[in-house]
Amino acid sequence: MKGNTIQPVSERQLRNRTSFSQSVSNSLIMAYRGLLKIRRTPEQLFDVTLQPILFTLMFTYIFGGAISGNVHNYLPVIIPGILVQTVITTSVVTGVQLREDMDKGVFDRFKSLPIARIAPLAGALLADTIRYTIATVLTFTMGYIMGYRPEGGLDQVAIAGLLVIGCSWAMSWIFAFFGVIARTASSVQGISMIILFPLTFLSNAFVPANTMPNWLQWFVKINPISHLVTAVRDLTNTGTIGWDFAISIIGAVLIVAVFAPITVRAYMRRA
Repeated sequence: MKGNTIQPVSERQLRNRTSFSQSVSNSLIMAYRGLLKIRRTPEQLFDVTLQPILFTLMFTYIFGGAISGNVHNYLPVIIPGILVQTVITTSVVTGVQLREDMDKGVFDRFKSLPIARIAPLAGALLADTIRYTIATVLTFTMGYIMGYRPEGGLDQVAIAGLLVIGCSWAMSWIFAFFGVIARTASSVQGISMIILFPLTFLSNAFVPANTMPNWLQWFVKINPISHLVTAVRDLTNTGTIGWDFAISIIGAVLIVAVFAPITVRAYMRRA
C-alpha cells in the first residue's frame, strides 16, 4: 500500500520538475530568437546606440556651463542621469515588440508548437536585458571619452550598471502588460511615453531639484527616477550605497510583484 501511495506522488513531482525545466529551456530559446532578430535587423539597436551618444553630447554642452559652470564639472551629474533616462526609456521596446508579434500572428504560430506557453513572453523580457546592457556600457564609455572619471571605482560603476539594468527590467513588466492589453503597437508606445516623460524629465536627472519651483520640487523628490539617479550618482561618484539604493531595489521588487502576475495572467488569456 505504501508503494501504491508513494508512486503517484513521485510521478507528479517528476512531471512538475520536467515542466519547469522545459519552461526555462523554451524561454532561453525564445530569448535567443530575440537576439537573432537584432542581429538580422541591427537598426533595432539605434535607440540604445545613438541615443546615449546624442543625449550625452547635447545635454552636456547645452546645460553644462549653466548648471555646473563648465562641462567637466557637469559630467558627474549628467552621466548617471542620461544612463537612467536612456535605459528606462529603452524598456518600452519590450511592450511594443510584444504587441507587434501578437498582431503579426507570430504568437498564434507558437501555440501550435510543443513549447511552454509562457516561453515567448519570458524570452522577450530576457532578450531585452541585452539592450539595457548595451545602452549602459555606451553611456559610461561616452562619458569616459568626454572626461568623466568615476571616483567610486570600477566595481561601484558595475554595481550601478546592474542596478539600472535590474530596475529597467522591472519596468519592462509594466510595458509588457500594456503590450498584451493594448490594441496596437503605436498605442503601447504612446501610453508608455505619457508615463515616462514626466518621470524622467521631472526628476533630478538633468538639473538639481532645488533649482525648480517649490510646487514642483515635492514631485521631483518623491519621483522614483530621482531616487534611482541619486543611487547611481552615489555609487559612481563617491562609492557609497545609501537609502536611495534601497528605495530603488524595493521599488523594482514591488513592480515585479504587482505587474508580473497580472501580465502573465493577461498573456495566458490571449496566448
